[in-house]
Amino acid sequence: MAAPPDSLLRYCPPVLVSRRGDRASAGVSRRGTRRGMPRSAGAEGSAIPCPLLRLCPLLFPQTPASISATQKPQELLNAILPPREWEEAHKLWVQEVSTAPSTRRDVVMLQEQLDRQLQQRQARETGLCPVRRELYTQCFDELIRQTTVSCAERGLLLLRVRDELQLSLAAYQALYESSVAFGVRKALQAEQGKAHLEKRIAELEEEKRDLEKQVSEEKAKCEAIERQETERREIEGKKHSEEVLFLKRTNQQLKAQLECIIAAKN
Repeated sequence: MAAPPDSLLRYCPPVLVSRRGDRASAGVSRRGTRRGMPRSAGAEGSAIPCPLLRLCPLLFPQTPASISATQKPQELLNAILPPREWEEAHKLWVQEVSTAPSTRRDVVMLQEQLDRQLQQRQARETGLCPVRRELYTQCFDELIRQTTVSCAERGLLLLRVRDELQLSLAAYQALYESSVAFGVRKALQAEQGKAHLEKRIAELEEEKRDLEKQVSEEKAKCEAIERQETERREIEGKKHSEEVLFLKRTNQQLKAQLECIIAAKN
């Protein structure tokens, strides 16, 4: 494994711990000198180290502290910010966090280095950006280191703030992943519902066509009946007119005969 990349967190020069041939003896010496500190996962301060659970009552009041804030700064920093370890050319190297105090100029240089790294690594200025988050995490760890060197209690309080921020970010990330899963699930349900609705629409359209066909047939029947009734009314009307004319002529004839009979009697 190659050496870890440069970080905004200040480290001491790397120290050779062991070679492949004397790995066992080196492990014993490392346990004796480093007090069983955990290996770093590659991201400085990305997780709360296990010794810190026994270290600081400010972070975990319910856990008894085995090391007070007045102990050696190197041990305190190693618990807060675990050393980096890597293997190169069959050699194990360890790089601990620096205990050198910082000045105002160091803070200004840290800001300039942060801006330069953001520009060089092309971090996005807005939105979610893992590069920007990583650099700001390293910068915050360096501020914790500087503060812890000058005041251990203040550094531990900053560590508590950092851990709370990481918990909040983890909660938001879990919420985001849950919302994405919920959205995907709803999208799948919508797709399934869409297929069902499309099938239902096809059925309703087929039913609509059948009903339209029935309506057309009923309209044709209605028109046929209307034509028959119209023809029947015309025939009956013609017949009625003829009967009326016949009755009028008969009435006129009978009237004429009656007048002739009356005239004859007179």
